[in-house]
Amino acid sequence: MGYCVPTTPPQPAWIKGGTISTTTINFLGIPLTMARSTDSFFIRATTLTNGKTYNQSALDLGAYVDALGKSVLRIHNISVQYGTPMGAYAGAIESSTQSAFQLTTQSQTALVDISNRSVIASGVLAVGTGSTNVQMLNDGLDVAPQDWSEGYLVAVEQLYLGVDQSFDHVSQISIVLECTVETMTQAAAMALALSQQ
Repeated sequence: MGYCVPTTPPQPAWIKGGTISTTTINFLGIPLTMARSTDSFFIRATTLTNGKTYNQSALDLGAYVDALGKSVLRIHNISVQYGTPMGAYAGAIESSTQSAFQLTTQSQTALVDISNRSVIASGVLAVGTGSTNVQMLNDGLDVAPQDWSEGYLVAVEQLYLGVDQSFDHVSQISIVLECTVETMTQAAAMALALSQQ
């Protein structure tokens, strides 16, 4: 039984004369040209909550972002964890309260809304409590890269994960970012960096 493998695969119609990065591999001794994709990687961060006071921590992106060197970061997806594994949610009050986070390109002193140009993503865990325990938990993302077809480009070397609560429910909020590194022209990378500072 033999295999018939074309040595030069036809270009898809959607390329229409464009170029695509390629790499050559051997399949059964026959060179085959295939498209090369950029591998994604994950950036993880945690910010401890400070009771009902805003707190933030910086994420150093210097290993990935260099606007002068034309290197930028694209965030494709974001995942959020409220509290620690098996961590208890504080209750014992009769009200509805929130634990919230924001990921921004600029340092903040409080939570800001999505009209602020530095906001990449934000979200909240709504907690409904009864007289003795938690009755309801509901989380939501206000802005999330996975809602955009092309993700979110970042050209600054630091991001900020800010957290705040209206009641001291959780001890920390953590995020995981799925990212790739891309190149732009120096002028475009610098313009993007300036717009995010």
